[in-house]
Formats: sequence, structure tokens, C-alpha cells
Amino acid sequence: MKNKGVIACLVSAVVSAVLLFASFPPLGEVVDILFALVPLLVVSRFCGVKRSAWVWGLAGLLFWVSSLSWLVAISKNGGPLPLVILGLVGLSSICGAYFAAFGAIDAFLWRRIAAVPSAKKRHAVRILALVLVEPVLWAGLEWVRGWLFTGFAWNYLGTAVAQFPQYALPARFGGVYLVSAMTLAVNGVFATLMERVLARMLRNENEEVLPSKFLRIVRNIETALPLAVVVSLIALAERDAASSVSGETLPVKATLVQRNAPCIFKAGGERENPYEAFGSLLATAEYAKPDLVVWAESAMAEFGHLRHPRASAAAKFVAGKTGGASLFAGGDLVEDAKGSRRYYNGAAVYNADGDTIGVYAKRHLVPFGEYIPFDKWIPPLQKLSPIGVSLYPGKDTTVKFEARKADGNGAAKAVEVKLGPLICFEDTDSSLARASARDGAQMLVLITNDSWFSHSVEAEQHAWQSVLRSIETGLPMLRTGNSGVTGSISAKGFANWLYDGNGKLLVDAKGSQTVSIEVPATPVKTIYTRLGDWPLAILFSLFLAVLFFPAAKSRISASER
Repeated sequence: MKNKGVIACLVSAVVSAVLLFASFPPLGEVVDILFALVPLLVVSRFCGVKRSAWVWGLAGLLFWVSSLSWLVAISKNGGPLPLVILGLVGLSSICGAYFAAFGAIDAFLWRRIAAVPSAKKRHAVRILALVLVEPVLWAGLEWVRGWLFTGFAWNYLGTAVAQFPQYALPARFGGVYLVSAMTLAVNGVFATLMERVLARMLRNENEEVLPSKFLRIVRNIETALPLAVVVSLIALAERDAASSVSGETLPVKATLVQRNAPCIFKAGGERENPYEAFGSLLATAEYAKPDLVVWAESAMAEFGHLRHPRASAAAKFVAGKTGGASLFAGGDLVEDAKGSRRYYNGAAVYNADGDTIGVYAKRHLVPFGEYIPFDKWIPPLQKLSPIGVSLYPGKDTTVKFEARKADGNGAAKAVEVKLGPLICFEDTDSSLARASARDGAQMLVLITNDSWFSHSVEAEQHAWQSVLRSIETGLPMLRTGNSGVTGSISAKGFANWLYDGNGKLLVDAKGSQTVSIEVPATPVKTIYTRLGDWPLAILFSLFLAVLFFPAAKSRISASER
């Protein structure tokens, strides 16, 4: 029997890992996310804390190794393969540890529930656990993973539903974490049904007999209430979103340019003339007359740093090609401060005259990629940076550009639009988009250079993260990738991606897209923009305290006796 139990646990871990993997790109079978965790949740209810922890941890490790396998692609761009594999296993192990932590906490929760002496109170606590406690514990651990040690906010449960933004709309209330909590609750309903089947198969003759009418009521509540809460949240979010976009809007036409340039220009290698490359991609924009042209992260590298005269000349070139459009482009930002030179991963807005009218510096830098931890206090560590310099984080949250709007007489007039820029990995950090929205951003703009992981699924997984940022803030987004994924996202999360001739996302290829989006003249801040993660943090801390404080107190008392 013991061996059968171990085998059942191993099967549960593998099945959940496979279903989780299938929920995200490259497969994108999103419906799987609604029952992917069911085998693991059943393990938590029937097994002890230690066994539950290792089963969840194994499932997490298997899922993350397979889901993050795109990291290996960086070896084609200069990353030493042994170190890349070590990084993949290390990062997957860290993320898998959060699964293990939830498995241990969840099993402990169900042990505590089973110990409640009164049957009626026990079932009442079960309902509370299914509707609120379990979902909050999962969402809370995702929240911790998103910021602890700079965080890795990738492929949350809630991110998996990016293809069905109607389901993800409650992110307006509680961010992606609320959508993850909802998804965990739905998994919990299926786990409850499976638990009942297994309980009948393993029925204990000494089990307490309860009135059948009471059991029917309780069981109906256990399965119906979590689903009712999820449906209610979706309906409320739909109503809230509809009321928020009913105000005055400004039409903005933008051309998004996907250059597909190499992530590193190798010395002595043959280079394409950037004016010819960008000129051909802007050919159709000449007739569209956009207000804004968006180039990807690092696109200005071929023209010098962002304030270089050649960058200004490139902006004039774009304006000449498009009938006077402003340009938003990423590149190196160099500033002299206190007698020393500082480098930033930045972006700039240029007007039709080539003047720099706004700059943005990336706020959330990638450790060991854009800087080495503690290298500002220990300067020799900066030599270990893979990009040759140690970058500094920025502070600004918005930049501005001028769009053209027809007045009552049909004449065009300039209207100032405030952008909330995000660079690369920053679209995984909810707090950054939220800060831009709080500071009055009317739209978000994400630029990235995912060619570091060319010919992998990384670009598509990355694009799914952006969808949740638009829903959370209630702001539309323009998204330009050097190698994909490029397109626009509405305030309600509906994406208009750039596809190739075969109906597939355009990745690792050149392309451009001109889109028209409606930008709110006076954005209505969502509940999540105003409150942030504080409600989740408070509930998560409270539930952990209530769950573990009595056990810790009894241990202390026992040690004193």
C-alpha cells in the first residue's frame, strides 16, 4: 500500500506538471489551467505535510524546467551552455520551491480543518478555506515570488488566461493575483469532487455519520459557492470596465516596427543599413500618417546613444517618412552625474524636428544581466556584467508626445498624450505599470528585444504578461518587440497582434503594423491601480498567522513545561 501511495503521488505530480505546461505557450491549451492543480490539491487533503510538500515541489520543478526551457536559446547568442543550464535548473528550483511551500501550507491547513471537533463548524471552515483561504494562500505566494530578491513574476496562474480576457477582467480589482486566486478556487471545486470519490473508496467505518440533508446542503455550497464568487467577480469587472471607458477618448494612430535585428552586432559581421531597413518597414506608414512610431528596445543602438546627433537625425528621417510622426525608441541613455558617467537602459520620445522631448530609464533591472548585485558598493564586480557596464535604475514613470486631433472645423491640432513606458522584463512587474497609471499615464508602451532568445517560445510567453498589465490599469498598450511579439492591447485586454501570412504570430521576422487605439482623455483609475497589493498582503499575512500561530504557541508551551 505504501508503494502504491508513492506511485500515486508521483503520477499526480507529473499529471499536474504536464497540464500546467500545456496551459502556456507553446501549446496554449488555456482551459487546462482550470483543473491542472486538481491532482496536487487532492494530495494536500489526503497526505501529510512533508509528502505534500515534496509532491508539489516535484510538480513545480518539472513544470518550470519545461516552461522555461527557452532559456537555453541564449546559448546561441554567446551564453556559455553550462552556465545557461545551471541558471535554468537554479531558477526552476527556486520557483518550484514556492510550489513546495504551498503544498506544505495547504496540507497543514487541511490537517487543522480535520481536527475541528464539531462537524458543523468543520464544514463551515472547509467552505471558508475553499472560497477564500486556499486561493489567497496561493496568490500570496505568487505575490512574494514577484518581488523577493528582485522577483520573478512570470507565468502566474492568472497569466494563462490572457487569451480569454473576459475571464481575466477582475484583475482590475486585485491584479493578476486575483485572477490566480479565482483559478485556484475553480481547481478547488474539481478537487472537492475528486476528494468525495476517493473518500467513498477509502471510507472509514468509524467515520462520523451526518444527516444526509445537512451533507447535501454543505456539499452543494462547497461546489457552487466558489464558482458563484468567480462568476460574480467577472460580471462586476465587466460592468466596472464598461463604465470606465465611457468618457471622452483621443484617437491615436501608431506604427509599430519590428526590425528583427541581431541582439548583438558582431565585430566584422555584415550589417544591414538601418535607414534602408527601417525605411522599407515604414513604407506603408507614409500613407497612414501615424501620430507615433514605436521602435523596439535597443533600436537606437545603431545611431548612437539616445541623445546623440545621429539619433536626432534618425528621428527626422522617421518624421519625413510618416508625415511628421513622433518617434518613441529604445537605446542607451548616458548621463553625467557627480563627476561620473552613468548608463541606463532607456527610451526617448523625439518630435518631428528630431528634438528629444522626453526620456525614460528602465526602473526594474535584471540582476546578473544588466547589473551585478552590490556592484555600486564594490566597483570591481561591475567587470562581471555581461553587457560590459553596470546600469542604474531610473525613477520617472511617464513621458509625453503630441498626437494630432481634428478640431470642430476639421483642422488638425496637437494634443498632448502621456505614455507609461515599460522596457523588456518590466511588463511582468505589476507595480511599474500601476505607478505609471497613478501618475496619469493615458496609455502604456512596452518595448522589448527578445531576440536574445530567438527561435524559442519566450517571445509568446512574454506577450501574455503584457495583456494583464492593460487589464489591471484599464489602459491600452502599444507593444513592439525587435523580434516579436508586436501589436496593441485594448484596455480590456483584447490583443491585436502582428501575424504572418500563415496566421501565426510574427516572431523572428521583420514586419510593421499601423494600429488605431482610443486613449482615454481623463483615465479612470482602477481599484487595483489605487489600492495595489496591500489587500492581498494583509489577507495573506493574516491567514498565515491564524494558521500557524496556535501551533507555534503550543510548541513553545510544551518546551517550557
